[in-house]
Amino acid sequence: MESRNPVFGRSEQFARGGYATFDTRTPSAGELQDQYNAPSATTADTRRMTIDDVVMRTGALFTVLLASAGATFFVVKPSIGLVLIAALVGFGLAMWVTFSKTIRPAAMFAYAAIEGVFVGGISFFYENRWDGVVGQAVLGTLATFAAMLALYRFNVIRATPKFQRILLMAGAGYLVFSLVNLGLAVFTGNSVYQVGGLGLLVSAFGVGLAALFLVLDFDYVEKGIQQGLPERFAWTAAFGLIVTLVWLYLEMLRLISILRGD
Repeated sequence: MESRNPVFGRSEQFARGGYATFDTRTPSAGELQDQYNAPSATTADTRRMTIDDVVMRTGALFTVLLASAGATFFVVKPSIGLVLIAALVGFGLAMWVTFSKTIRPAAMFAYAAIEGVFVGGISFFYENRWDGVVGQAVLGTLATFAAMLALYRFNVIRATPKFQRILLMAGAGYLVFSLVNLGLAVFTGNSVYQVGGLGLLVSAFGVGLAALFLVLDFDYVEKGIQQGLPERFAWTAAFGLIVTLVWLYLEMLRLISILRGD
């Protein structure tokens, strides 16, 4: 089943059924002889991805992101310019990692560090206006992550093909809306999020959408393990989780600030 998560969707192994199933044709006699003559596989070649691999790599990327965000928040005292540059560079790195056919752990760590500057800077500005909002957003993000993981593990929510199609369409629509709203804010100084109840509803929708994308992340991690993907694909799974968690935190930050008022 093809992944609807953009990070996983660019991986042939995630999209086509895993390492053990991406080439099922019968080899010719010459190909069999070449395989026989080839050197034996090493431990690195035969090692399969496990949940521990995904957890360790997610933890490593999250640690870098958290350290960068903390330094930006507590030490640097960021400017708007720094935050905007970090946002653009982080987006570029994310696109490079996502659309690259090669797994790039170094680029993933670079993304985590740069995105940490962006997250720390945004958090700094929010905290200055709404005291305590960052702590509330962090707790909200962690609680949402735990809740979605529990719902997934107990089969309350499953990533069926229909669920994936609906979520993909909703995500594409929300992306278009966000870009239009950004243009509106830049050129007019106004934003949909400033329009009373409408802003609250849209922000709540963003939180819900990001939370549901976690289900896709969990599903493709599970399927990757079941299909015996090589260990290196744990980096792809970890990167997908980090991208979704950052998105969820930013949406949570905005929702709580709207709930707290002007």
